[in-house]
Amino acid sequence: MSISFSASSRSALLKELSASPLDLLIIGGGITGAGILLDATARGMRAAVVEMQDFAAGTSNRSTKLVHGGLRYLKQLEVGLVAEVGKERAIVYENGPHITTPTWMLLPMIPGGTYGWWATSFGIYLYDRLAGVKHSERRKMLHREDALAKEPLLRPDIRGAGYYVEYRTDDARLTLEILKAAVARGGVAVNYARAEQLLYADGRVTGARVRDQLTGQAWEVRAKKVVNAAGPWVDELREWDKSKTGKTLHHTKGVHIVVDGNRFPLHNAVYFDVPDGRMVFAIPRDGKTYIGTTDTNYTGDLVRPRMTTSDVSYLCDCVNFMFPSVNLTPADVESGWAGVRPLIHEAGKSPSEISRRDEVFVSPSGLISIAGGKLTGYRKMADKVVSLVARDLTALEGRQFTPCTTAHISYSGGDVGGSAGYPAFVRRMTEEGVRLGLDRVSAEQVARTYGSNTEKVWEVLAETGDKAEAHGLPPALYARLLYGLAEEMVVTPSDFFVRRTGMLYFDIAGVRRYRAGVLAAMADRLGWDTATRDEMAAELERSLADTAPIPEAAERAGASQGRVWANASPHAG
Repeated sequence: MSISFSASSRSALLKELSASPLDLLIIGGGITGAGILLDATARGMRAAVVEMQDFAAGTSNRSTKLVHGGLRYLKQLEVGLVAEVGKERAIVYENGPHITTPTWMLLPMIPGGTYGWWATSFGIYLYDRLAGVKHSERRKMLHREDALAKEPLLRPDIRGAGYYVEYRTDDARLTLEILKAAVARGGVAVNYARAEQLLYADGRVTGARVRDQLTGQAWEVRAKKVVNAAGPWVDELREWDKSKTGKTLHHTKGVHIVVDGNRFPLHNAVYFDVPDGRMVFAIPRDGKTYIGTTDTNYTGDLVRPRMTTSDVSYLCDCVNFMFPSVNLTPADVESGWAGVRPLIHEAGKSPSEISRRDEVFVSPSGLISIAGGKLTGYRKMADKVVSLVARDLTALEGRQFTPCTTAHISYSGGDVGGSAGYPAFVRRMTEEGVRLGLDRVSAEQVARTYGSNTEKVWEVLAETGDKAEAHGLPPALYARLLYGLAEEMVVTPSDFFVRRTGMLYFDIAGVRRYRAGVLAAMADRLGWDTATRDEMAAELERSLADTAPIPEAAERAGASQGRVWANASPHAG
Protein backbone atom coordinates (compact mmCIF):
# COMPACT_ATOMS: atom_id res chain seq x y z
CA MET A 1 0.00 0.00 0.00
CA SER A 2 1.02 3.60 -0.60
CA ILE A 3 1.93 5.66 2.45
CA SER A 4 1.28 8.97 0.69
CA PHE A 5 -2.24 9.25 2.07
CA SER A 6 -1.96 7.34 5.33
CA ALA A 7 -2.41 8.45 8.91
CA SER A 8 1.26 7.79 9.62
CA SER A 9 2.57 9.87 6.72
CA ARG A 10 1.18 13.25 7.81
CA SER A 11 4.31 14.61 9.51
CA ALA A 12 6.53 13.51 6.63
CA LEU A 13 4.19 15.18 4.14
CA LEU A 14 4.21 18.50 6.06
CA LYS A 15 8.00 18.39 6.22
CA GLU A 16 8.10 17.74 2.49
CA LEU A 17 5.77 20.67 1.80
CA SER A 18 8.05 23.02 3.74
CA ALA A 19 11.14 21.95 1.79
CA SER A 20 10.46 23.77 -1.48
CA PRO A 21 7.80 26.14 -2.87
CA LEU A 22 4.60 24.75 -4.36
CA ASP A 23 2.89 26.08 -7.43
CA LEU A 24 -0.36 26.16 -5.47
CA LEU A 25 -1.35 25.92 -1.81
CA ILE A 26 -5.04 25.35 -1.14
CA ILE A 27 -6.43 26.14 2.31
CA GLY A 28 -9.53 24.04 2.93
CA GLY A 29 -10.12 20.33 2.36
CA GLY A 30 -13.81 20.26 1.55
CA ILE A 31 -15.31 19.46 -1.84
CA THR A 32 -14.11 22.76 -3.35
CA GLY A 33 -10.51 22.35 -2.19
CA ALA A 34 -10.52 18.72 -3.30
CA GLY A 35 -11.76 19.67 -6.76
CA ILE A 36 -9.13 22.39 -7.08
CA LEU A 37 -6.37 19.96 -6.09
CA LEU A 38 -7.43 17.39 -8.67
CA ASP A 39 -7.73 19.98 -11.43
CA ALA A 40 -4.36 21.55 -10.57
CA THR A 41 -2.49 18.25 -10.44
CA ALA A 42 -4.11 17.13 -13.70
CA ARG A 43 -2.69 20.27 -15.34
CA GLY A 44 0.80 19.51 -14.04
CA MET A 45 0.97 21.87 -11.07
CA ARG A 46 2.69 20.94 -7.82
CA ALA A 47 -0.20 21.51 -5.45
CA ALA A 48 -1.30 20.70 -1.91
CA VAL A 49 -4.34 20.98 0.35
CA VAL A 50 -4.15 21.65 4.08
CA GLU A 51 -7.27 21.17 6.20
CA MET A 52 -7.60 22.19 9.85
CA GLN A 53 -10.03 19.37 10.69
CA ASP A 54 -10.62 16.15 8.82
CA PHE A 55 -11.36 16.28 5.11
CA ALA A 56 -15.02 17.17 4.48
CA ALA A 57 -15.57 17.70 8.22
CA GLY A 58 -17.51 20.92 7.61
CA THR A 59 -20.11 21.79 5.00
CA SER A 60 -19.05 18.99 2.63
CA ASN A 61 -20.24 16.28 5.02
CA ARG A 62 -23.45 17.97 6.08
CA SER A 63 -25.49 18.34 2.89
CA THR A 64 -28.67 16.56 1.80
CA LYS A 65 -26.29 14.06 0.18
CA LEU A 66 -27.65 14.56 -3.32
CA VAL A 67 -25.73 15.28 -6.49
CA HIS A 68 -28.71 16.98 -8.06
CA GLY A 69 -29.70 19.54 -10.63
CA GLY A 70 -31.53 21.74 -8.17
CA LEU A 71 -35.14 21.62 -9.34
CA ARG A 72 -35.96 24.14 -6.63
CA TYR A 73 -33.84 26.75 -8.39
CA LEU A 74 -36.25 26.85 -11.34
CA LYS A 75 -38.71 28.42 -8.89
CA GLN A 76 -36.08 31.15 -8.32
CA LEU A 77 -35.54 31.46 -12.10
CA GLU A 78 -31.92 30.26 -11.74
CA VAL A 79 -32.16 28.60 -15.16
CA GLY A 80 -28.44 28.77 -15.88
CA LEU A 81 -27.57 27.22 -12.51
CA VAL A 82 -29.98 24.34 -13.13
CA ALA A 83 -28.50 23.71 -16.57
CA GLU A 84 -24.92 23.79 -15.32
CA VAL A 85 -25.20 21.59 -12.25
CA GLY A 86 -27.66 19.24 -13.94
CA LYS A 87 -25.07 18.41 -16.55
CA GLU A 88 -22.35 18.22 -13.91
CA ARG A 89 -24.19 15.51 -12.00
CA ALA A 90 -23.95 13.24 -15.06
CA ILE A 91 -20.17 13.77 -15.05
CA VAL A 92 -19.97 12.95 -11.33
CA TYR A 93 -21.98 9.77 -11.92
CA GLU A 94 -19.74 8.50 -14.71
CA ASN A 95 -16.52 9.37 -12.86
CA GLY A 96 -17.65 7.71 -9.64
CA PRO A 97 -20.67 5.39 -9.98
CA HIS A 98 -19.68 3.75 -6.67
CA ILE A 99 -20.54 6.94 -4.80
CA THR A 100 -23.50 8.10 -6.89
CA THR A 101 -26.84 6.27 -7.01
CA PRO A 102 -29.76 7.20 -9.31
CA THR A 103 -32.85 7.55 -7.15
CA TRP A 104 -36.41 8.05 -8.37
CA MET A 105 -38.09 10.89 -6.52
CA LEU A 106 -41.72 11.87 -6.09
CA LEU A 107 -42.84 15.49 -6.19
CA PRO A 108 -46.41 15.35 -4.82
CA MET A 109 -48.92 18.07 -5.67
CA ILE A 110 -51.28 19.18 -2.92
CA PRO A 111 -54.10 21.74 -2.75
CA GLY A 112 -52.50 25.17 -2.32
CA GLY A 113 -49.02 23.74 -2.84
CA THR A 114 -46.05 25.19 -4.70
CA TYR A 115 -46.80 23.48 -8.01
CA GLY A 116 -49.97 22.51 -9.81
CA TRP A 117 -50.19 19.79 -12.45
CA TRP A 118 -49.12 21.87 -15.43
CA ALA A 119 -46.45 23.81 -13.58
CA THR A 120 -45.01 20.55 -12.23
CA SER A 121 -45.10 18.85 -15.62
CA PHE A 122 -43.47 21.78 -17.39
CA GLY A 123 -40.97 22.39 -14.58
CA ILE A 124 -39.69 18.82 -14.55
CA TYR A 125 -39.73 18.70 -18.37
CA LEU A 126 -37.59 21.86 -18.45
CA TYR A 127 -35.38 20.42 -15.73
CA ASP A 128 -34.84 17.24 -17.79
CA ARG A 129 -33.94 19.26 -20.88
CA LEU A 130 -31.66 21.73 -19.11
CA ALA A 131 -29.88 18.97 -17.22
CA GLY A 132 -29.49 16.74 -20.27
CA VAL A 133 -31.25 13.85 -18.53
CA LYS A 134 -30.99 10.58 -20.47
CA HIS A 135 -34.18 9.20 -21.94
CA SER A 136 -34.58 6.33 -19.47
CA GLU A 137 -34.57 8.76 -16.53
CA ARG A 138 -36.91 11.44 -17.87
CA ARG A 139 -39.84 12.55 -15.82
CA LYS A 140 -43.23 10.94 -15.58
CA MET A 141 -46.46 12.49 -14.37
CA LEU A 142 -48.51 10.32 -12.03
CA HIS A 143 -52.20 10.69 -11.29
CA ARG A 144 -53.33 10.49 -7.68
CA GLU A 145 -53.95 6.73 -7.60
CA ASP A 146 -50.60 5.91 -9.20
CA ALA A 147 -48.73 8.25 -6.85
CA LEU A 148 -50.39 6.70 -3.79
CA ALA A 149 -49.62 3.23 -5.10
CA LYS A 150 -45.93 4.15 -5.26
CA GLU A 151 -46.00 5.85 -1.86
CA PRO A 152 -48.99 4.87 0.32
CA LEU A 153 -47.80 7.06 3.21
CA LEU A 154 -48.52 10.28 1.29
CA ARG A 155 -51.47 12.35 2.44
CA PRO A 156 -54.65 11.16 0.70
CA ASP A 157 -55.64 14.53 -0.77
CA ILE A 158 -52.68 14.75 -3.17
CA ARG A 159 -53.67 15.56 -6.74
CA GLY A 160 -50.86 13.59 -8.35
CA ALA A 161 -47.09 13.73 -8.46
CA GLY A 162 -44.13 14.31 -10.68
CA TYR A 163 -41.70 11.40 -10.81
CA TYR A 164 -38.11 12.09 -11.76
CA VAL A 165 -34.54 10.97 -11.03
CA GLU A 166 -32.11 12.54 -8.61
CA TYR A 167 -28.68 11.18 -7.67
CA ARG A 168 -27.94 10.23 -4.07
CA THR A 169 -24.33 10.40 -2.89
CA ASP A 170 -22.08 10.12 0.11
CA ASP A 171 -20.77 13.69 0.19
CA ALA A 172 -17.79 12.99 2.47
CA ARG A 173 -16.65 9.98 0.45
CA LEU A 174 -17.11 11.94 -2.77
CA THR A 175 -14.70 14.55 -1.39
CA LEU A 176 -12.31 11.84 -0.24
CA GLU A 177 -12.28 9.96 -3.55
CA ILE A 178 -11.51 13.20 -5.41
CA LEU A 179 -8.63 13.90 -3.03
CA LYS A 180 -7.30 10.36 -3.46
CA ALA A 181 -7.42 10.76 -7.24
CA ALA A 182 -5.39 13.96 -6.89
CA VAL A 183 -2.87 12.31 -4.56
CA ALA A 184 -2.43 9.50 -7.10
CA ARG A 185 -1.42 12.21 -9.59
CA GLY A 186 1.19 13.70 -7.29
CA GLY A 187 -0.90 16.06 -5.18
CA VAL A 188 -0.54 16.30 -1.42
CA ALA A 189 -3.38 16.49 1.10
CA VAL A 190 -2.96 16.70 4.87
CA ASN A 191 -5.75 16.82 7.44
CA TYR A 192 -5.51 18.33 10.92
CA ALA A 193 -3.09 20.90 9.50
CA ARG A 194 -4.29 24.39 10.39
CA ALA A 195 -3.24 27.42 8.39
CA GLU A 196 -2.70 29.95 11.16
CA GLN A 197 -1.01 32.80 9.31
CA LEU A 198 -0.59 33.91 5.71
CA LEU A 199 2.96 34.67 4.58
CA TYR A 200 3.91 37.64 2.38
CA ALA A 201 6.82 39.02 0.40
CA ASP A 202 6.73 42.45 -1.23
CA GLY A 203 3.00 42.70 -0.59
CA ARG A 204 2.22 39.39 -2.31
CA VAL A 205 0.89 36.33 -0.51
CA THR A 206 3.52 33.60 -0.70
CA GLY A 207 2.19 30.79 1.48
CA ALA A 208 1.04 30.05 5.00
CA ARG A 209 2.32 28.96 8.36
CA VAL A 210 0.70 25.60 8.97
CA ARG A 211 0.47 23.95 12.37
CA ASP A 212 0.11 20.20 12.79
CA GLN A 213 -2.84 19.89 15.16
CA LEU A 214 -1.61 16.55 16.48
CA THR A 215 2.03 17.38 17.27
CA GLY A 216 1.84 21.15 17.63
CA GLN A 217 4.74 21.61 15.22
CA ALA A 218 4.48 24.54 12.80
CA TRP A 219 5.76 24.57 9.22
CA GLU A 220 6.15 27.38 6.70
CA VAL A 221 4.65 26.24 3.41
CA ARG A 222 5.57 28.51 0.50
CA ALA A 223 3.67 28.68 -2.77
CA LYS A 224 3.54 30.81 -5.89
CA LYS A 225 -0.24 31.02 -5.58
CA VAL A 226 -2.54 30.58 -2.59
CA VAL A 227 -6.25 29.71 -2.80
CA ASN A 228 -8.64 30.29 0.06
CA ALA A 229 -11.26 27.52 -0.14
CA ALA A 230 -12.01 27.57 3.58
CA GLY A 231 -15.80 27.38 3.22
CA PRO A 232 -17.49 29.10 6.19
CA TRP A 233 -14.12 30.66 7.12
CA VAL A 234 -13.45 32.30 3.72
CA ASP A 235 -14.15 35.78 5.06
CA GLU A 236 -11.82 35.20 8.00
CA LEU A 237 -8.91 34.62 5.63
CA ARG A 238 -9.97 37.65 3.62
CA GLU A 239 -9.81 39.69 6.82
CA TRP A 240 -6.33 38.33 7.47
CA ASP A 241 -5.40 39.44 3.97
CA LYS A 242 -7.04 42.85 4.60
CA SER A 243 -9.10 42.27 1.47
CA LYS A 244 -12.59 41.67 2.85
CA THR A 245 -14.45 44.26 0.80
CA GLY A 246 -17.58 44.16 -1.32
CA LYS A 247 -19.59 40.97 -1.09
CA THR A 248 -19.41 38.94 2.12
CA LEU A 249 -20.58 35.57 3.40
CA HIS A 250 -24.01 34.87 4.81
CA HIS A 251 -24.03 31.75 6.99
CA THR A 252 -27.17 29.64 7.10
CA LYS A 253 -27.78 26.37 8.92
CA GLY A 254 -29.33 23.23 7.47
CA VAL A 255 -30.45 20.33 9.66
CA HIS A 256 -31.27 16.73 8.74
CA ILE A 257 -32.71 14.04 11.00
CA VAL A 258 -32.50 10.24 10.67
CA VAL A 259 -35.17 7.76 11.75
CA ASP A 260 -35.39 4.00 11.42
CA GLY A 261 -36.97 2.74 8.22
CA ASN A 262 -39.41 0.62 10.20
CA ARG A 263 -40.70 3.77 11.87
CA PHE A 264 -40.95 5.71 8.60
CA PRO A 265 -41.05 3.01 5.88
CA LEU A 266 -40.66 5.21 2.84
CA HIS A 267 -40.59 3.41 -0.53
CA ASN A 268 -39.36 6.36 -2.62
CA ALA A 269 -37.49 9.58 -2.07
CA VAL A 270 -39.96 12.45 -1.82
CA TYR A 271 -39.50 16.20 -2.29
CA PHE A 272 -42.49 17.86 -0.72
CA ASP A 273 -44.23 21.09 0.31
CA VAL A 274 -44.36 22.16 3.94
CA PRO A 275 -46.71 24.73 5.51
CA ASP A 276 -44.24 27.65 5.61
CA GLY A 277 -43.79 27.57 1.82
CA ARG A 278 -40.46 25.75 1.80
CA MET A 279 -39.82 22.28 0.44
CA VAL A 280 -38.15 19.36 2.22
CA PHE A 281 -36.65 16.01 1.21
CA ALA A 282 -37.39 12.61 2.76
CA ILE A 283 -34.97 9.97 1.46
CA PRO A 284 -34.65 6.24 2.28
CA ARG A 285 -31.09 4.96 2.71
CA ASP A 286 -29.64 1.75 4.15
CA GLY A 287 -32.68 0.87 6.22
CA LYS A 288 -33.12 4.42 7.50
CA THR A 289 -35.01 7.49 6.31
CA TYR A 290 -33.48 10.92 6.55
CA ILE A 291 -35.38 14.19 6.34
CA GLY A 292 -34.14 17.71 5.66
CA THR A 293 -33.32 20.40 5.38
CA THR A 294 -34.01 23.47 7.45
CA ASP A 295 -32.68 26.81 6.25
CA THR A 296 -32.12 29.43 8.95
CA ASN A 297 -29.67 32.26 9.56
CA TYR A 298 -26.72 31.17 11.67
CA THR A 299 -24.18 33.02 13.82
CA GLY A 300 -22.98 30.24 16.11
CA ASP A 301 -19.98 27.91 16.31
CA LEU A 302 -18.80 27.20 12.76
CA VAL A 303 -16.81 24.10 13.71
CA ARG A 304 -19.53 22.40 15.70
CA PRO A 305 -23.00 23.47 14.55
CA ARG A 306 -25.79 21.67 16.39
CA MET A 307 -29.37 20.89 15.62
CA THR A 308 -31.76 22.27 18.18
CA THR A 309 -34.94 20.90 19.66
CA SER A 310 -36.98 23.30 17.53
CA ASP A 311 -35.13 22.16 14.38
CA VAL A 312 -36.11 18.57 15.14
CA SER A 313 -39.70 19.46 15.98
CA TYR A 314 -39.96 21.46 12.75
CA LEU A 315 -38.84 18.53 10.62
CA CYS A 316 -41.13 16.11 12.45
CA ASP A 317 -44.02 18.50 11.77
CA CYS A 318 -42.99 18.63 8.11
CA VAL A 319 -43.14 14.83 7.89
CA ASN A 320 -46.53 14.69 9.58
CA PHE A 321 -47.90 17.36 7.23
CA MET A 322 -47.18 15.27 4.10
CA PHE A 323 -47.30 11.79 5.71
CA PRO A 324 -50.03 12.16 8.38
CA SER A 325 -50.20 8.47 9.26
CA VAL A 326 -46.56 8.41 10.34
CA ASN A 327 -47.05 10.59 13.46
CA LEU A 328 -43.33 11.17 13.82
CA THR A 329 -42.10 12.58 17.12
CA PRO A 330 -38.68 13.84 18.27
CA ALA A 331 -38.34 10.64 20.29
CA ASP A 332 -38.19 8.70 17.00
CA VAL A 333 -35.07 10.53 15.82
CA GLU A 334 -31.98 8.30 16.07
CA SER A 335 -29.35 10.65 14.69
CA GLY A 336 -28.90 13.77 12.62
CA TRP A 337 -26.56 16.51 11.53
CA ALA A 338 -26.38 20.27 11.21
CA GLY A 339 -24.30 22.03 8.58
CA VAL A 340 -23.30 25.60 7.85
CA ARG A 341 -23.74 26.91 4.31
CA PRO A 342 -21.35 29.71 3.32
CA LEU A 343 -23.56 31.68 0.91
CA ILE A 344 -22.96 35.06 -0.68
CA HIS A 345 -25.00 37.66 1.20
CA GLU A 346 -27.94 39.23 -0.63
CA ALA A 347 -29.66 42.03 1.27
CA GLY A 348 -33.33 41.52 2.02
CA LYS A 349 -33.44 37.86 1.06
CA SER A 350 -34.41 35.01 3.37
CA PRO A 351 -32.00 32.06 3.77
CA SER A 352 -34.01 29.95 1.31
CA GLU A 353 -34.03 32.72 -1.29
CA ILE A 354 -30.27 33.40 -1.33
CA SER A 355 -28.62 32.17 -4.52
CA ARG A 356 -26.31 29.17 -4.33
CA ARG A 357 -24.03 30.62 -6.99
CA ASP A 358 -20.33 30.76 -6.28
CA GLU A 359 -18.17 33.88 -6.22
CA VAL A 360 -14.42 34.29 -6.75
CA PHE A 361 -12.48 37.14 -5.11
CA VAL A 362 -8.95 38.09 -6.17
CA SER A 363 -7.19 40.39 -3.70
CA PRO A 364 -4.37 42.89 -4.38
CA SER A 365 -2.00 40.44 -2.66
CA GLY A 366 -2.89 37.76 -5.18
CA LEU A 367 -4.93 35.65 -2.74
CA ILE A 368 -7.73 33.88 -4.61
CA SER A 369 -10.83 33.18 -2.52
CA ILE A 370 -13.88 31.17 -3.59
CA ALA A 371 -17.17 30.97 -1.71
CA GLY A 372 -20.75 29.89 -2.23
CA GLY A 373 -21.68 27.26 -4.77
CA LYS A 374 -23.18 23.79 -4.56
CA LEU A 375 -21.77 20.31 -4.03
CA THR A 376 -22.78 19.36 -7.57
CA GLY A 377 -21.03 22.35 -9.10
CA TYR A 378 -17.65 21.77 -7.44
CA ARG A 379 -15.85 20.84 -10.70
CA LYS A 380 -16.82 24.02 -12.54
CA MET A 381 -15.81 26.05 -9.49
CA ALA A 382 -12.44 24.34 -9.49
CA ASP A 383 -11.99 24.97 -13.20
CA LYS A 384 -12.65 28.66 -12.68
CA VAL A 385 -10.05 28.93 -9.89
CA VAL A 386 -7.35 26.77 -11.46
CA SER A 387 -7.68 28.62 -14.75
CA LEU A 388 -6.92 31.85 -12.86
CA VAL A 389 -3.92 30.19 -11.22
CA ALA A 390 -2.72 28.90 -14.59
CA ARG A 391 -3.02 32.36 -16.12
CA ASP A 392 -0.96 33.91 -13.33
CA LEU A 393 1.71 31.19 -13.43
CA THR A 394 1.98 31.63 -17.18
CA ALA A 395 2.48 35.36 -16.70
CA LEU A 396 5.09 34.76 -13.99
CA GLU A 397 7.06 31.95 -15.57
CA GLY A 398 5.90 31.49 -19.14
CA ARG A 399 4.70 27.93 -18.40
CA GLN A 400 1.77 26.67 -20.42
CA PHE A 401 -1.07 24.64 -18.98
CA THR A 402 -3.79 22.56 -20.58
CA PRO A 403 -7.46 23.43 -20.09
CA CYS A 404 -9.46 21.55 -17.45
CA THR A 405 -9.69 17.79 -18.12
CA THR A 406 -11.44 16.61 -14.94
CA ALA A 407 -14.67 15.80 -16.76
CA HIS A 408 -12.87 12.70 -17.99
CA ILE A 409 -10.89 11.72 -14.87
CA SER A 410 -12.32 8.90 -12.76
CA TYR A 411 -12.30 9.35 -9.02
CA SER A 412 -10.37 6.95 -6.85
CA GLY A 413 -12.44 3.77 -6.87
CA GLY A 414 -14.20 4.83 -10.06
CA ASP A 415 -12.45 2.51 -12.51
CA VAL A 416 -15.39 0.14 -12.78
CA GLY A 417 -16.29 0.51 -16.46
CA GLY A 418 -18.48 3.57 -15.94
CA SER A 419 -22.13 3.39 -14.91
CA ALA A 420 -22.75 0.68 -17.52
CA GLY A 421 -20.09 -1.64 -16.11
CA TYR A 422 -20.73 -0.93 -12.45
CA PRO A 423 -23.44 -3.55 -11.70
CA ALA A 424 -21.32 -6.41 -13.09
CA PHE A 425 -18.33 -5.10 -11.16
CA VAL A 426 -20.29 -5.11 -7.89
CA ARG A 427 -21.46 -8.69 -8.50
CA ARG A 428 -17.90 -9.84 -9.16
CA MET A 429 -16.45 -8.12 -6.09
CA THR A 430 -19.31 -9.37 -3.92
CA GLU A 431 -18.58 -12.96 -4.91
CA GLU A 432 -14.92 -12.43 -4.07
CA GLY A 433 -15.86 -11.12 -0.63
CA VAL A 434 -18.10 -14.13 -0.04
CA ARG A 435 -15.21 -16.44 -0.97
CA LEU A 436 -13.16 -14.67 1.71
CA GLY A 437 -15.79 -15.57 4.30
CA LEU A 438 -18.06 -12.50 4.41
CA ASP A 439 -21.82 -12.67 4.30
CA ARG A 440 -23.25 -11.42 1.02
CA VAL A 441 -24.72 -8.21 2.46
CA SER A 442 -21.41 -7.12 4.00
CA ALA A 443 -19.46 -8.03 0.87
CA GLU A 444 -21.79 -6.04 -1.37
CA GLN A 445 -21.67 -3.05 0.98
CA VAL A 446 -17.88 -2.97 0.73
CA ALA A 447 -17.98 -3.30 -3.06
CA ARG A 448 -20.47 -0.47 -3.40
CA THR A 449 -18.53 1.77 -1.03
CA TYR A 450 -15.01 1.34 -2.38
CA GLY A 451 -15.54 0.63 -6.07
CA SER A 452 -12.31 -0.39 -7.79
CA ASN A 453 -10.44 -0.03 -4.47
CA THR A 454 -12.42 -2.99 -3.13
CA GLU A 455 -9.61 -5.37 -4.05
CA LYS A 456 -7.31 -3.46 -1.69
CA VAL A 457 -9.87 -3.95 1.10
CA TRP A 458 -10.01 -7.66 0.24
CA GLU A 459 -6.20 -7.83 0.47
CA VAL A 460 -6.37 -6.37 3.97
CA LEU A 461 -9.16 -8.80 4.87
CA ALA A 462 -7.15 -11.79 3.65
CA GLU A 463 -4.07 -10.68 5.60
CA THR A 464 -5.66 -9.58 8.87
CA GLY A 465 -9.22 -10.90 9.05
CA ASP A 466 -8.31 -13.40 11.78
CA LYS A 467 -7.30 -10.47 14.03
CA ALA A 468 -10.71 -8.79 13.88
CA GLU A 469 -12.19 -11.06 16.54
CA ALA A 470 -9.48 -10.04 19.01
CA HIS A 471 -10.84 -6.50 18.84
CA GLY A 472 -14.48 -7.58 18.86
CA LEU A 473 -15.04 -6.30 15.33
CA PRO A 474 -16.69 -7.91 12.30
CA PRO A 475 -14.02 -8.82 9.70
CA ALA A 476 -15.39 -6.41 7.07
CA LEU A 477 -15.43 -3.48 9.49
CA TYR A 478 -11.91 -4.28 10.69
CA ALA A 479 -10.61 -4.46 7.11
CA ARG A 480 -12.29 -1.13 6.29
CA LEU A 481 -10.68 0.46 9.32
CA LEU A 482 -7.18 -0.77 8.44
CA TYR A 483 -7.67 0.33 4.84
CA GLY A 484 -8.78 3.74 6.12
CA LEU A 485 -5.67 4.11 8.27
CA ALA A 486 -3.34 3.13 5.43
CA GLU A 487 -5.09 4.69 2.42
CA GLU A 488 -7.56 7.33 3.64
CA MET A 489 -5.69 9.23 6.38
CA VAL A 490 -8.01 8.21 9.20
CA VAL A 491 -6.68 9.97 12.31
CA THR A 492 -9.56 9.88 14.82
CA PRO A 493 -12.40 7.42 15.42
CA SER A 494 -14.85 10.06 14.19
CA ASP A 495 -12.97 10.25 10.89
CA PHE A 496 -13.83 6.58 10.47
CA PHE A 497 -17.35 6.47 11.88
CA VAL A 498 -18.56 9.76 10.40
CA ARG A 499 -16.72 10.52 7.16
CA ARG A 500 -15.33 7.16 5.97
CA THR A 501 -18.35 4.96 6.70
CA GLY A 502 -21.30 7.26 7.55
CA MET A 503 -22.17 4.95 10.45
CA LEU A 504 -22.68 7.78 12.94
CA TYR A 505 -25.63 8.95 10.88
CA PHE A 506 -27.04 5.73 9.43
CA ASP A 507 -25.98 3.05 11.94
CA ILE A 508 -25.49 4.82 15.24
CA ALA A 509 -26.25 1.60 17.11
CA GLY A 510 -23.29 0.03 15.30
CA VAL A 511 -21.05 2.90 16.41
CA ARG A 512 -22.00 2.30 20.02
CA ARG A 513 -21.52 -1.45 19.62
CA TYR A 514 -18.09 -1.26 17.98
CA ARG A 515 -16.55 1.94 19.33
CA ALA A 516 -14.42 0.13 21.93
CA GLY A 517 -13.09 -2.27 19.31
CA VAL A 518 -12.28 0.53 16.84
CA LEU A 519 -10.51 2.50 19.55
CA ALA A 520 -8.48 -0.55 20.54
CA ALA A 521 -7.54 -1.35 16.94
CA MET A 522 -6.53 2.26 16.25
CA ALA A 523 -4.50 2.44 19.46
CA ASP A 524 -2.74 -0.76 18.44
CA ARG A 525 -1.99 0.40 14.89
CA LEU A 526 -1.07 4.01 15.68
CA GLY A 527 0.79 3.37 18.93
CA TRP A 528 -1.38 5.57 21.14
CA ASP A 529 -0.47 5.96 24.78
CA THR A 530 -3.19 5.88 27.44
CA ALA A 531 -3.68 9.67 27.41
CA THR A 532 -4.12 9.76 23.63
CA ARG A 533 -6.54 6.86 23.70
CA ASP A 534 -8.61 8.58 26.39
CA GLU A 535 -8.58 11.79 24.37
CA MET A 536 -9.73 9.97 21.24
CA ALA A 537 -12.47 8.20 23.19
CA ALA A 538 -13.68 11.61 24.39
CA GLU A 539 -13.53 12.92 20.81
CA LEU A 540 -15.87 10.14 19.68
CA GLU A 541 -18.21 10.81 22.58
CA ARG A 542 -18.49 14.44 21.44
CA SER A 543 -19.38 13.28 17.94
CA LEU A 544 -22.06 11.01 19.37
CA ALA A 545 -23.40 13.90 21.43
CA ASP A 546 -23.58 16.07 18.31
CA THR A 547 -26.21 13.76 16.82
CA ALA A 548 -28.68 14.80 19.54
CA PRO A 549 -30.48 18.17 19.64
CA ILE A 550 -29.70 20.93 22.11
CA PRO A 551 -31.99 23.68 23.42
CA GLU A 552 -32.01 26.94 21.45
CA ALA A 553 -30.51 28.76 24.45
CA ALA A 554 -27.44 26.52 24.30
CA GLU A 555 -26.94 27.29 20.62
CA ARG A 556 -27.23 31.03 21.26
CA ALA A 557 -24.70 30.79 24.04
CA GLY A 558 -22.27 29.09 21.66
CA ALA A 559 -21.61 26.33 24.18
CA SER A 560 -18.62 24.25 23.08
CA GLN A 561 -16.65 21.72 25.08
CA GLY A 562 -14.40 20.29 22.36
CA ARG A 563 -10.65 20.00 22.32
CA VAL A 564 -8.95 23.34 21.61
CA TRP A 565 -7.43 22.34 18.28
CA ALA A 566 -10.73 20.94 17.08
CA ASN A 567 -12.76 23.98 17.97
CA ALA A 568 -10.41 26.92 17.54
CA SER A 569 -10.76 29.35 14.68
CA PRO A 570 -8.71 27.88 11.84
CA HIS A 571 -6.69 31.02 11.35
CA ALA A 572 -6.19 32.44 14.81
CA GLY A 573 -2.53 33.30 15.34
